[in-house]
Amino acid sequence: MSEALNDLSAYVNEVRGSLLESSVIAYGELTLTTTPDNILALLTFLRDDVQCGFVNIIDICGVDWPSREKRFDVVYHLLSPRQNLRVRIKLQAAEDEAVPSATSVFIGAEWFEREAWDMYGIPFEGHSDLRRILTDYGFEGHPLRKDFPVTGFVEVRYDDVLKRVLYEPVELKQEFRNFDFLSPWEGTDYVLPGDEKAKP
Repeated sequence: MSEALNDLSAYVNEVRGSLLESSVIAYGELTLTTTPDNILALLTFLRDDVQCGFVNIIDICGVDWPSREKRFDVVYHLLSPRQNLRVRIKLQAAEDEAVPSATSVFIGAEWFEREAWDMYGIPFEGHSDLRRILTDYGFEGHPLRKDFPVTGFVEVRYDDVLKRVLYEPVELKQEFRNFDFLSPWEGTDYVLPGDEKAKP
């Protein structure tokens, strides 16, 4: 497998090296890094070239790096059934930078791009229907960003009396607790049987 990935990496670098920033094989996987300007040309090449044949798009996802100037990694995973190989393509994008939509190359990219928009707020330029897909219509923010609050902003519940869905501010029923996993009984007001054996 590693020999096939080395051959593929060398071939892509030789034929379309101008579209790449880097090519790395790590943990038995080939990762090609590119830019938003070159992503469509690279995806088209990987799909159409006879020696590549990456005709299946498996996933498009985001990774959030809030401390970085270009905050997001957009990651594409492709499969070549004929060669039985997978490849990962990565690019970096700023928070307000639109990434060209891959739907013109892979129609199956539509739902993956909607998910990346919904979860991270990564805009895809040229996408025909960039709406939320996993969160509610009135949802504010993007829940997989690292600066999104753990509790969210509002909670949703159905009220049996009013017979409708209610949006209410989040109310935590219990305080957050700090757990010391090395001492699970710490903080109890009672002595459990057997604890006396642990004392020196």
